[in-house]
Amino acid sequence: MVSIFLSMLVFAFIGAVSPGPVNIIATGAGANFGFRQALPHVVGASVSYSLVVLTTGLALNALLYWLPSLTEALKYLGGAFLLYIAVKIACSPVATQAERALAKPPSLLQGALAQGLNPKAWLVAMSGVSLFVSAQQPAWLYLLVFCSISLIVCLAGVGTWAAIGSLIARYLQSPMRMRVFNVLMALLLAVSVLSLFV
Repeated sequence: MVSIFLSMLVFAFIGAVSPGPVNIIATGAGANFGFRQALPHVVGASVSYSLVVLTTGLALNALLYWLPSLTEALKYLGGAFLLYIAVKIACSPVATQAERALAKPPSLLQGALAQGLNPKAWLVAMSGVSLFVSAQQPAWLYLLVFCSISLIVCLAGVGTWAAIGSLIARYLQSPMRMRVFNVLMALLLAVSVLSLFV
């Protein structure tokens, strides 16, 4: 039993710290607004991911078995939303320090939506549930453990990306550097989304 929980932990860690749309948004939020202001995004994305795991474990595998076309629909809906976020990041005006104080960082709801509509989150959750939950008894216990591990590890993983963004913020004080950073983050986000379709 302990070995499967350790495997869950390693699996969740790799999924949480690997570059992806939510982590790129967290890095941008940390760089533009600081770590504390990025925390609502981190919490929203983490809670949303644990709900994705729970939903997957309870129903989605069976539903997707009977309606496989739903997988494609979810993939395109999520991809479109994340590409919209990439455009917003790329086109966001470079603000002065005073203007940045008035701007709004990503909210808890935006973090939750970014993760809930993230195709990577659903694919990782489906893989994890099929690996660590479906074949175990009692499945509900393994699902609860996997959801809990996913929440904690996601908080740490996405939080780390926000902290990295916050640490590099001092190097982004000039408007030109901030513009380059925002465009780079937008391009990374778009590439990470498009790579899911190739």
